[in-house]
Amino acid sequence: MSDQPTLFERIIAREIPSDIVFEDENYIAIRDIAPKAPIHLLVIPKRMTPRVDAIKDAAEMGDLWLTAVKVARQHAEDYRLVVNCGTGGGQVIFHTHVHVLAGWEHGPDSDT
Repeated sequence: MSDQPTLFERIIAREIPSDIVFEDENYIAIRDIAPKAPIHLLVIPKRMTPRVDAIKDAAEMGDLWLTAVKVARQHAEDYRLVVNCGTGGGQVIFHTHVHVLAGWEHGPDSDT
């Protein structure tokens, strides 16, 4: 683990600009800069853990998912929540975050 702040820590500290769509005392949600869906948001805990399985407290884990659902419902009726865990699971930024994917007219596997 690096002593350098993660990209998300720098966004939370406002060192890097981002399109913030939600923020409270524990979480920030931003638009992904390389969206994989018409709506692609990232829900990021302000308390840094490198990957979701590093969260050991059930209340903290539940709060993360409840916040992700809250953010998703603010932007879409139907949505997908995704967490990549570790390099082999597709994680690129090692700061826990939940992807909110939505906005497909006929579902994520359709052409529209």
